[in-house]
Amino acid sequence: GEPRPPVLPWRDGSPPAMPKEAKTQQPRFYPADDLPAPKEKAVQNLTKLRESITPGTVLILLAGHFRGKRVVFLKQLSSGLLLISGPFEVNGVPLKRVNQSYVIATRTKVDLPALPIGSIDDDYFAREAEEAQGEEGDRFFSGGAKATSTTSEKRKADQKAVDKLLVDAVGKVEMLEAYLQAKFSLSKGDKPHEMIF
Repeated sequence: GEPRPPVLPWRDGSPPAMPKEAKTQQPRFYPADDLPAPKEKAVQNLTKLRESITPGTVLILLAGHFRGKRVVFLKQLSSGLLLISGPFEVNGVPLKRVNQSYVIATRTKVDLPALPIGSIDDDYFAREAEEAQGEEGDRFFSGGAKATSTTSEKRKADQKAVDKLLVDAVGKVEMLEAYLQAKFSLSKGDKPHEMIF
């Protein structure tokens, strides 16, 4: 007779074997649909300078090592910080950067000559900070003797060049040198918000 057809798996009552699916590990974190798109970094514009601060304006420092000192504003740097000087020869304040939030602008002003400060920018001070940090690290690994802070020869030369012209300009204003040497302070009962500087 004719050959019998093969017995299929399901004809004997057992279900057909299904191929096993590969198990995939589900992530534990599902990003939300309402996450904001990443913002593009905004271009930093130069900080707006207060109208009362112009080149030659005498400022009073309110914070830092030279708190209370009167200084002369020279120019605004690209970071928005102010470049100031005592001058150093008059009251010991060197060329340095300060934030305009920590100064009081006075009505006293100096007619500034053409000063050699074109090359003085934020990088000028950043290099000094990096060198000082390197010296501090060397001191730490060399046994702990405290290193004395040193000023580079270029910094000293720049300070002398600026001071020479700035001191001459200060000398042209009566009593201004004594004014810059005097330290600003408040006594009990003083009302700074009512003072005119």
